[in-house]
Amino acid sequence: MNYRIEQDYLGSIEIPENSYYGINTQRALLNFPLSNYSLQNRIYRALALVKKAATLTNYELGYLEKDTAFAVCKACDEIAAGKFADSLRTNAMQGGAGTSANMNINEVLANRALEILGFEKGEYNIIHPIEQINLHQSANDVFPTAMKIAAIYELKDLAEVYNVLYDAFRDKEKEFGSILTIARTEFQDAVPMTLGAVFGAFADVISRDRRRIASSIERLKVVNMGGTAVGTGLTAPKEYIKTITDKLKVMTGLALQQSENLIDCTSNYDTVAEVLGNMATLATTLQKIALDIRFLHYQEEIQLQDLQIGSSITPGKINPVISEAMVAVALKVKANSSMVAELCSLGTLQMNEYLPIMAYTLINTLELLRNTAIIAAKHIEQISPKRDVCKSKVENSRVIITAFLPYIGFEKAEELLREYAESPDEITLKEFLKRKLGEKLVNRGLSIGNIMGRK
Repeated sequence: MNYRIEQDYLGSIEIPENSYYGINTQRALLNFPLSNYSLQNRIYRALALVKKAATLTNYELGYLEKDTAFAVCKACDEIAAGKFADSLRTNAMQGGAGTSANMNINEVLANRALEILGFEKGEYNIIHPIEQINLHQSANDVFPTAMKIAAIYELKDLAEVYNVLYDAFRDKEKEFGSILTIARTEFQDAVPMTLGAVFGAFADVISRDRRRIASSIERLKVVNMGGTAVGTGLTAPKEYIKTITDKLKVMTGLALQQSENLIDCTSNYDTVAEVLGNMATLATTLQKIALDIRFLHYQEEIQLQDLQIGSSITPGKINPVISEAMVAVALKVKANSSMVAELCSLGTLQMNEYLPIMAYTLINTLELLRNTAIIAAKHIEQISPKRDVCKSKVENSRVIITAFLPYIGFEKAEELLREYAESPDEITLKEFLKRKLGEKLVNRGLSIGNIMGRK
């Protein structure tokens, strides 16, 4: 392999000749061989949008030549489209608050822009990763801004998927609306209700989660772009600070807002902790629903789609694997939320040293929830009711006597249950009640309208 030599304050180092990254990225690769958690492409694509906005702002203000700005913007567009992913590869477990990631994209953009203009990679006297690409910027405003942009895009994708999940539950609510089943409290039969109402409750909690997603997008719209190192804007001209966020709004198509206090926005990431808290609530919802669906399947009141063989030793065993996967994801998301809250608290005064792993965890969480909601919606669509099982359980459950309390009172109801328990006839409780109370009253008491309070 051929190499080129690049130099920095610490000395010189060999870089693979065809590599678009440079010495800062190479040092990061050598310093942080800690995990396979590379920062997601979504983050680098957001970084490319930030760099393009900065480049155009600097060009319009007269700080960059036209040819340089054109080449850099073209390179930004290529990265935003997903190209050069093999060169954008810093580890999420990096020290330095995102400097390595920021320099990684600076170097790739510089070398690609040089290539576009007909120069060789590494000819930084023409286009330099810091002097031109990072002009009027700092990792401390670029990286968190890109993190928020990437997260907003992910949240928008998540919102679309949650609309599908919500519709899946609403469809089942309508489909199962005429099926009576037994409600449970503390795993005990409680009162009769419809299977549709069970799924309607799932739909309503998902609806609240949709509002949490929308709220999270609002929380992340405020950025610190233009604040440079600590939010004071040192080294950046006033015209740049005033206009960079407006340029970024156009570039991203997002309703971004520059923080009124850039020092605060650079120092504090409580909004990120809040968003992860919202995502933990989404995870709690998914976990609850998954366990409830698994229980209903175990009770044979609903049938889940058979997806894969469930055992290497028991022939014919099929497991509720989607529900179990949803629980696993929920636990991971809640753990992610706890970790990010801790990371947010560990920032020192005017910056947070742990932005890369915070960003990785934020995007990882949103990806997990999106992917889980996709498979959950498909899974819900395939659920079918076991009408005969539901009918049998309702007609044999002692709790259906509750429907007749307004007509016969509590003591009479207890008396009938004792009499039924001692009866030698092998009939359902429903048939027994018809004998004692009359078919008309039993049909009225066990009607959907009466059971669901609609009369």
